[in-house]
Amino acid sequence: MKLHGNTILITGGGSGIGRGLAEAFHRLGNQVIIAGRRQAVLEQVTAANPGMQAVVLNVEEPEAMEGFARRIADEHPKLNVLVNNAGIQHPENIKDGADNLSIAEAMVTTNLLGPIRLTAAMLPLLRSQSRSTILNVTSGLAFLPLAGVPTYCATKAAMHSYTLSLRYQLRATTTDVIELIPPYVQTDLGPNHGVDPRAMPLADFIAETMTILQNKPNETEVVVERCRPLRFAAETGNFDATYKGLNEAMG
Repeated sequence: MKLHGNTILITGGGSGIGRGLAEAFHRLGNQVIIAGRRQAVLEQVTAANPGMQAVVLNVEEPEAMEGFARRIADEHPKLNVLVNNAGIQHPENIKDGADNLSIAEAMVTTNLLGPIRLTAAMLPLLRSQSRSTILNVTSGLAFLPLAGVPTYCATKAAMHSYTLSLRYQLRATTTDVIELIPPYVQTDLGPNHGVDPRAMPLADFIAETMTILQNKPNETEVVVERCRPLRFAAETGNFDATYKGLNEAMG
């Protein structure tokens, strides 16, 4: 993936990792469009970054996808990068039974069905470009789950699997597929995440991510050093010990 001269759509671009990526790409001279549910938050980001644009999108609404894709194609016909970043995380107590289902279903809709639907809607435009990229943001928890947020971890594991299949199906096309795998980062994804000293500072995560994208343009997975123990726990034979340590530390 080249880092300049792109037209980039980033979902969940109003805060956290989405905003960090949007501002980093914007500084490199890309045309960046951020999408999200909260118009006021999007406007704060675009006001702080002159030239950046924003479009309201709720990825929980499947009926909105086709119209959104048509609008983007009309207003930004050169769009060649889609960053599927929008996501939500909520703690769950599975012992609560049916009382817990609405929380789980919301995460499945936003974290899994949302990017799948948006990718399907945007793919014709992306494939019409000479080169294009789909960047799916998953999580280290896709590879080593945190028991307190089981559905979140499951949706990210599913997105990892979907990304592998998407990359394979598009292997003979001009559309590349990259997976960005964050560790625990200081954002507002969960309660107190933004101030938790155990989490990686957002600025550090964005800086290391952009360095990897610049230095390894053909990389299919972007994994910062802090996330490698989670991503490769199984491969290194450390899954059980790492799983126990993570869940005891965060429990």
